[in-house]
Amino acid sequence: MKAFSSHTQFVSWFRHASPYIHAHHGKTFVLSFEGIAVSSTRFRHLIHDIALLSSLGIRLVLVHGTRQRIKQNLEERGVTQQYANGMRITDDTSLEQVKAACGQITADILALLSMGMTDSPEIYANIRIVSGNFITARPLGIRSGVDFMHTGEVRRVEANAIQQQLDNGCIVLISPLGYSPTGEIFNLSVEDVSTSVAITLKADKWVSLNELEQAISDNDHLTLQETRELLKNASDADTFRILRGAAHACEQGVNRVHLVQRNIDGGLLMELFSRDGVGTMISADPYEHLRQATIDDVGSILNLIAPLEEEGVLVKRSREKLEMEIGRFVVQERDGTIIACAALYPYPEEHMAELACVAVHPDYKGKQRGDALLGFMEKQARKNHIHRLFILTTRTAQWFQQRGFTQAKLDKLPITRLNLYNYQRLSKIFIKDL
Repeated sequence: MKAFSSHTQFVSWFRHASPYIHAHHGKTFVLSFEGIAVSSTRFRHLIHDIALLSSLGIRLVLVHGTRQRIKQNLEERGVTQQYANGMRITDDTSLEQVKAACGQITADILALLSMGMTDSPEIYANIRIVSGNFITARPLGIRSGVDFMHTGEVRRVEANAIQQQLDNGCIVLISPLGYSPTGEIFNLSVEDVSTSVAITLKADKWVSLNELEQAISDNDHLTLQETRELLKNASDADTFRILRGAAHACEQGVNRVHLVQRNIDGGLLMELFSRDGVGTMISADPYEHLRQATIDDVGSILNLIAPLEEEGVLVKRSREKLEMEIGRFVVQERDGTIIACAALYPYPEEHMAELACVAVHPDYKGKQRGDALLGFMEKQARKNHIHRLFILTTRTAQWFQQRGFTQAKLDKLPITRLNLYNYQRLSKIFIKDL
């Protein structure tokens, strides 16, 4: 990560990171990366970050790939490589290079973790890393007339053995090799192994460090359904494998999957210890969602609306008033933080309702959250047999006009609301038919 420009920036970052440090302690994370990453000059920084995660009490399982290393080894030997449906056909010659690649990459990772870094040797002092035959595999066999030979898929993950090592404080390193009860060895994909391990361990997160297409990486959060839609249009085999694994992991109970571009220095830490991260998070449950406000949200709502009250955009509300009216409020929550709110005050006799206290945190404006709030409130109003929605505003008239509200005169307000009209603010009135 870039150096902090001031001590206040560091303090601010650390304060924002502290809830995540607490939340991640004792949790199980599966981290996967392609073997080519090990050859990168930045991999040493990643190793440092992995060691830091371990020192913070996070239970880590590392799964490395071998795809590019195998390809390189075979090309150097002039061996023709065969693929079908984006998967390698592993013949006898290829299998030897698969085993060699796994050995090379495992040795490189172990060496780096053992060596540590000169500027923070204490982080590495108590790190232990173990590897072993934790994966039982079976052959892919013949599919669509293609014999995949020594290419296989995960049959079983030895969860108890892995858990025992994690309980002992070790980092577990797993290669994409699987073994059959009859002694056969199979070449597996890193996505199949990491997904299977995450599901079997009931991991809290699977983090894939990769080089996904920019179109996917530009999304900071995907729902499971959105991931399935992207999967239909995946344009290359790597993207397809990762998205398929992510969707499957979420379907099978992994809380969150994070897709992080491995070339971002410090990307792993920024993804795990900041609210917005730097990658794409996939979750089965809504990471950001609208819900009814509760009394526990009062403090967060007050903090959200205070700047707008000071600017005169919103009418000031006391804590007591907000507590009394909290049932009128809806909030938009992002990873436990309230980032937007709105309130609905019905006037059932006139079949009208006032939309009030619409606020979006400045860091999250411009991403249609106001539209989401408005749409949600309109739906709630219709459920309560409200035919017309009205707002009073001094600053945001244009935004509401663009969304179907038209200016109206004072006498169009419900009589009880008209009696409360503040003639000093001189708010304009806009009404929308539902």
